[in-house]
Amino acid sequence: MSIKSILNNLLKTKSPDELIAAGKKTELKKTLNLFDLIVIGIGAVVGTGIFAIIGTAIQGGPEGPGAGPGIVLSMIIAALICVFTALCYSEIASMIPVAGSAYTYTYATMGEFAAWMVGWVLMLEYAIANITVASSWTGYLTQLLKGFADILPDWVVNFPLWLRYDYRSIYIMCEKYGWDIHDKVPFLLNHIPVALSLPNIFLTLAATLLLIVGVKESTRFAAVMVSVNLLIITSFVIVGAFYVKPENWTPFMPNGLEGVFMGAFIIFFAYIGFDAIATTAEESENPQKDLPAGIIGTLVICTILYVGVALVLTGIIPFGLIDTQAPIAHTMRFIGKDWYAGLISAGAVAGLASVFLVCQLVTTRILFAMSRDRFLPKSLRLVDRKTRTPQVLTWIAGIIVIFCSLFMDFNIAAELCNFGTFTSFIIICIAVLILRKTEPDRPRPFRVPFVPLVPVLGIVTSLGLMLYSMKFLKTSAVYFPLWLVMGVLIYASYSYKQKRLEEKKEKS
Repeated sequence: MSIKSILNNLLKTKSPDELIAAGKKTELKKTLNLFDLIVIGIGAVVGTGIFAIIGTAIQGGPEGPGAGPGIVLSMIIAALICVFTALCYSEIASMIPVAGSAYTYTYATMGEFAAWMVGWVLMLEYAIANITVASSWTGYLTQLLKGFADILPDWVVNFPLWLRYDYRSIYIMCEKYGWDIHDKVPFLLNHIPVALSLPNIFLTLAATLLLIVGVKESTRFAAVMVSVNLLIITSFVIVGAFYVKPENWTPFMPNGLEGVFMGAFIIFFAYIGFDAIATTAEESENPQKDLPAGIIGTLVICTILYVGVALVLTGIIPFGLIDTQAPIAHTMRFIGKDWYAGLISAGAVAGLASVFLVCQLVTTRILFAMSRDRFLPKSLRLVDRKTRTPQVLTWIAGIIVIFCSLFMDFNIAAELCNFGTFTSFIIICIAVLILRKTEPDRPRPFRVPFVPLVPVLGIVTSLGLMLYSMKFLKTSAVYFPLWLVMGVLIYASYSYKQKRLEEKKEKS
């Protein structure tokens, strides 16, 4: 095959009409209305950001300064970046209402290779994100169990660290507290550490089984969890407001703009889920109307909640004392409300479960779209006749999370997820600009205002914050390029050949 032929294949696009036609033939069931889409969006967004990652954004992580009370500004910066991209998502999702989100939109604008790489990045964004979600869920579950110390046996309440965390996290704890790692982790043959989180595995298996039952059933479960989540968060803002001491907001930016910008990068993890709505386009009853409303509605609701929580959290307790693992529950204990801290832990367990469920749903739908485009084996895109769900892909998504959670810790997973999110956001903004040139007359039920200004602002702000964070994040800044290289190698060694083979079969 000539170099010219290879290049043509790499740049080969699928027209919006082709994508829409394929979507109309889908075996996925159209059951989601606007309420369901907002539930999915809030279920993916409101969770880890408020219950866990906000603590790291305020205090700072191992490789970057924190924002302190200035986290409010960090949230506004992150939300503003999301607004630019949300508008772009809304336009394309209403134009091309098919599964796959940024992956599908890239295929329509930039070609085969770029689409594959975006799909690979989306896998990083959602599958790896769930490692952070599962770790947070385990932390709050552990705190909830401690509230039953007088009822449950000690081996349940204080189960070993090696059955709760990954090896790297336990090693960091041992370094911090002066523990002997061999007292905390068993070793096979004196060299191979054994560390696996049983709660993570349980959560993953439960979510996988629920998604196999059906997307509508999964959404109903998520709706219940989201309701509990919102109730707990709203009550925290209302109750906590009476304990706010304005002097705790001073100094407002203890690490200056460096802390605020790094806080914006870290807290950005809390916003990643709104684009999850676009991946369910083929299961939406009225995608042209409901997708834009669901995306923008989710972003507005979540931003209001985030700012409220940030103001109350940093107003109740001096920012230097905020716990990074369970900040909201710890804050309630700080003011002597132990019973309410337990209630928050229960709410966090429910809220994080909904986040995990939605992220797993999105992961499978992205893999489904890539499989349907012949980049992955045909067997993976099989849909169960009874439940109308892609069961094989659902199991694969679960196995990926379980495997990666064995060696990847909370902070690195969140940072990698953010790199993936910024990359996909940049691609979406570019796709809007391209489609305005290549498909100027195509009906757009929703149009981005002030083009090209809004998409360009989305590109500049996303790229700027991502590059700025690399000054501090040495580990994840190395892992992200490695992930991209791995994607190139898989495409070159398997997916490109698989795609050409499938094309030959279709022609013959």
